[in-house]
Amino acid sequence: MKEINNLNIEEIQAMASPREVINELPNNEKINRVIYESREVIRNILAKKDPRFLVIVGPCSIHDKEATLEYAKKLSCLRKKYSDKLYIVMRTYFEKPRTTTGWRGLITDPNLDGTYDFNQGVRIAREILMDIVAFKLPTATEFLDPIIPQYIADLISWVAIGARTIESQIHRELASGVSMPVGFKNNTDGNLQLAVDAMKTAQCAHSFLGINYAGLTSIVKTKGNKASHLILRGGTTGPNYSAVYVQEAQNMLAKANLSISIMVDCSHGNSGKDPRKQREVLNSVLEQRLSGCDSLIGVLLESNLKAGRQNISDKLEYGKSITDGCIGWEETEEILAGLYRSL
Repeated sequence: MKEINNLNIEEIQAMASPREVINELPNNEKINRVIYESREVIRNILAKKDPRFLVIVGPCSIHDKEATLEYAKKLSCLRKKYSDKLYIVMRTYFEKPRTTTGWRGLITDPNLDGTYDFNQGVRIAREILMDIVAFKLPTATEFLDPIIPQYIADLISWVAIGARTIESQIHRELASGVSMPVGFKNNTDGNLQLAVDAMKTAQCAHSFLGINYAGLTSIVKTKGNKASHLILRGGTTGPNYSAVYVQEAQNMLAKANLSISIMVDCSHGNSGKDPRKQREVLNSVLEQRLSGCDSLIGVLLESNLKAGRQNISDKLEYGKSITDGCIGWEETEEILAGLYRSL
């Protein structure tokens, strides 16, 4: 008989189960408390029970453990300093969606060389998350591969469903079952309705195929997740953070009987991918917030130790992004200090 299966598959490798990885790198009571409490705070911010402004800030993507932990240590100091007005959470993005091709993140390709050692990647990601949370610093990420959450979700306080996956049924179902609050971005074209539909879908119970902690294919039945909010991230048609877009978003959420909680992504389409414009976006959001728009509950900022970006090479500059450009640490300090003073 002629071969008809796996014609375009080069190799299938065994993956360690979530249970194996978690047993190697177990959570502990101190870390568990930080994650539990931070999720509760974020839920209260979304519900307007906590007046603090949510700031999710950090590298566009993580590729270097040493630089990441240096950044986390610095950010943890600011988190404590500004805790009465700002609720700071660190971006810890390990998976990167690609429009065509490119490096897909530390979990997928931890060696930055196309060897795709997922087994190593999930372990490094887990180590980094545990070290960050040990600073009493909550973490935020985007779930891209629906299997990966079983390996790291117990170390994540907030998660995003991104612009390229907002229409995906599996990601909407995934969001309905995760244990932390979820932000839904408008898609790359700037369409808000797709994100509103995703929020509505994720509040319902679903059943889908996934894996359990033993790594076995399983039927996952969810309860639905009501701790959600909209993220305005701009699109190919331009930015969408100004008051007219925020009002449109409020109207759409109200019409759908959803919580009117909106975050603005200061990067991506809102900054035209120019990291220097993130401050301009933030200033507009702050002005609207101070004018009484309490539906604006927070912002996303892309920041690293050093400003800008670089291509992957044999001689990477320490503390600089290898994906989207970021603002540097000094500007990050200035922005957070100014935000704190203004609020």
